Amino acid sequence: MLRSFFTIFLALFLLFQISVPKPWASGIKFVNNCSYPVWPGIHSSPQYPVVARGGFFLPPHSQHWIDYTGLWSGRIWGHLGCNFDAAGSGKCITGDCGSGLHCNRLSGVPPTTIVSLSIQNDKQFYNVSFVDGYNVPITIKSFIGPDDSTCGIMGCTKDLNTVCPAALQVRSADNKSVVACKSPCGNAKTCGPNKYSRLFKKYCPKAYTYTFDKTPSSFVPCVDVEYVVTFCP
Repeated sequence: MLRSFFTIFLALFLLFQISVPKPWASGIKFVNNCSYPVWPGIHSSPQYPVVARGGFFLPPHSQHWIDYTGLWSGRIWGHLGCNFDAAGSGKCITGDCGSGLHCNRLSGVPPTTIVSLSIQNDKQFYNVSFVDGYNVPITIKSFIGPDDSTCGIMGCTKDLNTVCPAALQVRSADNKSVVACKSPCGNAKTCGPNKYSRLFKKYCPKAYTYTFDKTPSSFVPCVDVEYVVTFCP
């Protein structure tokens, strides 16, 4: 009888393990290779929990790991030229989400380079987009590595501020430098390829440059991996 009970228990245990999806520990390593500080912003999609209060400080030439458990979907970008007080209140030159460091449920104000990441049960996706404009070079890759045929490096290593057309330039307060480049899309909902998006695609073939950009190299599916987001790769 004891043996029969054990057999039934084991069968039920295995069935439970198979039929009930379990959350897993996962995470993102943020790397700042820039010579200046970056304040990464994180916007979680409405049905997912806020991660790292939506933003944190990342000094130049430093790394920071953020982990989470289970499924997640959202956007990541960089605040630049920020001046925050001890409570996290303040403003940035680009990438503001209201008037503070901790974006929580707020998105960054364009123009910003956007990383999109979606972690689901059966598959995961990531890409880098200029549909909201550009302010800092960013790449994202899985820990599987850049040589994997499926999960490679997406994004751009080129500083597009240096080649930004005059019509799209956002300049510093003293007008001495370009601090961001506006979206090549006049209307993000109807935007197709144009001379600006083609210029961005020339320098950054592995990034979305307009809303309906269907370039296969711009959007990569992956499964059960962790990620590295690099500023100034």
